[in-house]
Amino acid sequence: MFSKILVANRGEIAVRIIRACREMGIETVSVYSLPDKESLHVLMADEAYCIGPGRVKDSYLNMGAILAIAQKTGCHAIHPGYGLLAENAAFAQACREEGLVFIGPRPETITRMGDKEEARRVMKEAKVPVVPGLEDVQDLEAAKAFAQKVGYPLLIKAAAGGGGKGIRKVNEVGDWESQWQMARQEAASSFMDETLYLEKFLQHVKHVEVQVLCDTLGHCLILGERDCSVQRKNQKLLEESPCTLLCEHERAALYAHSKKAVERIGYVGAGTLEFLMDEERNFYFMEMNTRLQVEHPVTEMVTDVDLLQWQIRIAAGASIEKLNVTARGHAIECRILAENPQEGYRPSFGRIEFLHSPGGPNVRFDTFIYSGCTISPFYDSMVGKLIVWSSTREESIRKMRAALGELIIEGIDTTTAFHLNLLNHEKFLEGTFTTGDLET
Repeated sequence: MFSKILVANRGEIAVRIIRACREMGIETVSVYSLPDKESLHVLMADEAYCIGPGRVKDSYLNMGAILAIAQKTGCHAIHPGYGLLAENAAFAQACREEGLVFIGPRPETITRMGDKEEARRVMKEAKVPVVPGLEDVQDLEAAKAFAQKVGYPLLIKAAAGGGGKGIRKVNEVGDWESQWQMARQEAASSFMDETLYLEKFLQHVKHVEVQVLCDTLGHCLILGERDCSVQRKNQKLLEESPCTLLCEHERAALYAHSKKAVERIGYVGAGTLEFLMDEERNFYFMEMNTRLQVEHPVTEMVTDVDLLQWQIRIAAGASIEKLNVTARGHAIECRILAENPQEGYRPSFGRIEFLHSPGGPNVRFDTFIYSGCTISPFYDSMVGKLIVWSSTREESIRKMRAALGELIIEGIDTTTAFHLNLLNHEKFLEGTFTTGDLET
């Protein structure tokens, strides 16, 4: 087992990694930007080092500085969390070359699945159904020709995309020029790659994802599925496990598709395969995230498996062969954002004047904020994740309502009231909420 790990991230996921390491008796090293000098992940780590100013490209994406600190402090491995460098194959390769273990999949796998066009080809080879689309779109005329063939609406997507970025919807022929240019610009700015591909836009779909855990010895476990259909502009706002609409036959088929996929690519570590389920209950592979997901706690709550600790164990060579997984009950996660839904989800920054976290059995608040800390405008607006578990979905919804009512964050606007409203919405209570319902 590793004796010291560098945490190459910030916010709640950095805090989560440090806590997992503490429980395993592993020392941690944090890196931070100047605005984050008093952040919780800095205060909690055994050692902490500044790597630059506020902008992520000058700090949390500064691979050279991160690797130098890892070597200087005698770290054996680096955990990238999610976002930032978590799916950066060049960083994973650089860790390998520096003699450091990258806690995640192999760089070759990240490259292969990070290219959404290549991922679609791999899934087709593995006989996993994919959303109808067109890879390697050379120009706008080719895109228009494909649209004429399959019909509207369509999605333009960044081949190197993720996190809901680089996606534009084309409803009719007159939308092409503007949407094409915006998709290219966002792809270039977010991923430094303008390559685009097309997908048929499936309306009224469920977004269902499957959590996998694979070791270096070829063992693969399926740790259930999550329903992530509550979204705004392709960003998830609430997740739950399991997806209550699935029958056992559909669930078994979904798991079989996922297992075929990870075996095809020789996957190692924790990963997530994302699927769309249409109104006819057909499943289509959308993408694979070769990292830990923001919503991993709902899987941990229903399986009682610590995904962070198992990521670390697998990276150190441990086997999952004897890991028994039995899903039970129902878990829900609400992403608490520093935004004002009443004002068009305007971001909110400033000092946290007071924080009270909810408590009680099977209630968890993963966060990096504390009374007196400051929310910076430089980073993602998520300030925490509130997760609850109960034996049934109905009980879990009631528990989440109670937890949201107890959560107090003063000094900034948050989406707490939005979530309370959502939990009382008829379609959510029925379990029929789809990815487009929040917009309409």
